[in-house]
Amino acid sequence: MNKSAVTSKVPEVTLAFWVIKILATTVGETGGDAVTMTMRLGYAVGSFIFLAFFFVTVTAQVRAKSYRPFLYWADIVATTTAGTTMADFADRSLGIGYAGGSLILFALLMASLAVWKLAVGNVSVNNITTAKAEIFYWVTILFSNTLGTALGDWLADTGGFGYEGGALVFSGALALIAVAYYHTKLSHTLLFWMAFILTRPLGATMGDILTKPLSYGGLHLSRIDSSLAILAVMVACILLMPQRAGGHPSHSAKE
Repeated sequence: MNKSAVTSKVPEVTLAFWVIKILATTVGETGGDAVTMTMRLGYAVGSFIFLAFFFVTVTAQVRAKSYRPFLYWADIVATTTAGTTMADFADRSLGIGYAGGSLILFALLMASLAVWKLAVGNVSVNNITTAKAEIFYWVTILFSNTLGTALGDWLADTGGFGYEGGALVFSGALALIAVAYYHTKLSHTLLFWMAFILTRPLGATMGDILTKPLSYGGLHLSRIDSSLAILAVMVACILLMPQRAGGHPSHSAKE
């Protein structure tokens, strides 16, 4: 038996992984907006709340001895909600704008990957089996989900694509990455991170379609009700589509 399949605390990537990931990114948008806008707590307070949730769940994840599905996906939801509020805080409250926010977050993501590589020797997600690698993994995910939020808003709002147009663009980009994964020799680790980042703006635009006013191209559904409904579907998917622990691209994948 492959040792990493036993000791890894991240799930093997399957279709179920990507379905749950997109649901998590969608609830990140609706849940983040529910706290900052519907509850009127603001972006700074919302960021503090979700970052605290992130630190609690990641601490529990790092201390866990094995892969625990609900704990893992709670960590992912923590990064998507925190990513939503932090990106909105940078873009709107600080006045950096979508372009500036995206560039800063991209730089932070690249810095995280660079430090990870220097500290561990590689940034492969095949073997997340040590506390050091796991901490870098979650920090990188936090930056990637925050960047994804900024990219989604940039394309939908500033880019003029709208929420539906943005969702189609990101869906098309993910389809191209899937083709490259199976039919080219490009690094599977690189393609994984590209797909991981792009599922975030896809979820963000889908969340905006659900909750934004009709005049903005949305369905004007309740942010709180939408978040609870998406969370219920996530729980059902975790229960009905169980995943085993493993690497993120399969172990036979090209690095």
